[in-house]
Amino acid sequence: MKKILKIIGLLITVTILATVLYCFAKNESLPSGTPGKEAEELAEKMMSAINKRAFDSTEILEWSFRGKHHYVWKKQQGLVDVSWDSISVTVNLNDYSKSIGTSSELIETAINFFNNDSFWLIAPYKVFDDGVERSIVKVNNKDALLIKYTSGGTTPGDSYLWILDENYVPVSFKMWTQIIPIGGVSATWNDFITSGSGIKLPTSHTLSLFGIKIDMGEVKAYNPNADKLAHNMLKAIKHEAYKNTGYIDWSFKGKRFYKWDKIQHIVEVKWNDAKVLLHPNDLTKSTVYLNDKEVSYNDNLVKRALRFFNNDSFWLVAPHKLFEPGIYRSIRIVDGKEALHVKYSKGGTTPGDSYTWLLDKNYMPTHYQMYVQAMKKKGTTVTWENWIQTTSGTLLPKNHRYLSGKEINMGLVKGYN
Repeated sequence: MKKILKIIGLLITVTILATVLYCFAKNESLPSGTPGKEAEELAEKMMSAINKRAFDSTEILEWSFRGKHHYVWKKQQGLVDVSWDSISVTVNLNDYSKSIGTSSELIETAINFFNNDSFWLIAPYKVFDDGVERSIVKVNNKDALLIKYTSGGTTPGDSYLWILDENYVPVSFKMWTQIIPIGGVSATWNDFITSGSGIKLPTSHTLSLFGIKIDMGEVKAYNPNADKLAHNMLKAIKHEAYKNTGYIDWSFKGKRFYKWDKIQHIVEVKWNDAKVLLHPNDLTKSTVYLNDKEVSYNDNLVKRALRFFNNDSFWLVAPHKLFEPGIYRSIRIVDGKEALHVKYSKGGTTPGDSYTWLLDKNYMPTHYQMYVQAMKKKGTTVTWENWIQTTSGTLLPKNHRYLSGKEINMGLVKGYN
């Protein structure tokens, strides 16, 4: 028996010694960063890359932490439902004293869980929080962003070094924290999903420390109030009738003329002496005419017709496109009123553009603010006016006006079956 105990004691000693040696070998000192303008600019680029503004307007986030702690965060209300085992607590993030739980100890536990577990979900969005210091560190001759939390959360004093890709998106970080005795432990930050609110969130992380994996569960972020606002807008412009409309005719500034067979998705596009019978889903099926005579397929003219159609149809039917794939909706407050912000992540000619729709009391769109990259428009306001009810029953605009007075006339607008 004594021999067995000696062997066990020896194994424990060896394990402890091996662990100490491992920690010593892996430990990294906290690097010294350079604060200042360049660090602030790098942090801003990171915020732009991960769409911080969409995060700010996200309404609800859901996730779990290693299958043990589960969260529903009503972000705009400052409330988060935290559950584990058979316990449920609602934490009021604006005023902890208003939190709901069976005891103050459980509420404090829920707060600590949330501070830790939410960090593993949204840490990149927190680099401009109060009490955060930012500086630059060179890693493999590239700029990395060193973040130090001087206050806030559960463990102020922790530092994180964010490693960014060529587009300034975080792919991993290194940690110097109170909870982990080894400095410089790294964790991946690249197992992303693009959520319903348009922000990218991680679904898991892998630590360099023994390959430990942190599973974030079924990650969700969505905006139900924005979706409700969008549905009210669609009802106002009679979107159901639009979906059933077979044909739409219009022109653009008196220069380009359209007849759109919406059922087959074939568009007659006319400008100057050219006409293209455009098949947007298969351009090779398109037919080209010059001076009303069919000519051989001309790729340049067909692609030009497609660009015209993408741009000019947007000015006619954009409000009807709110729920197409790749479109993210959120609420913004403009002049004290709710407005619907939509961002296009794909489709059309210029994916990445976004628009903020201003609505009247009946949810009719009256203006939008344009954020168009190619045109360098950042909040340019344009009206949507002279709406008509077409014979098919849907509503379409006949005119737009910039604040400068410049007009875009849509011609003789028709919608029919």
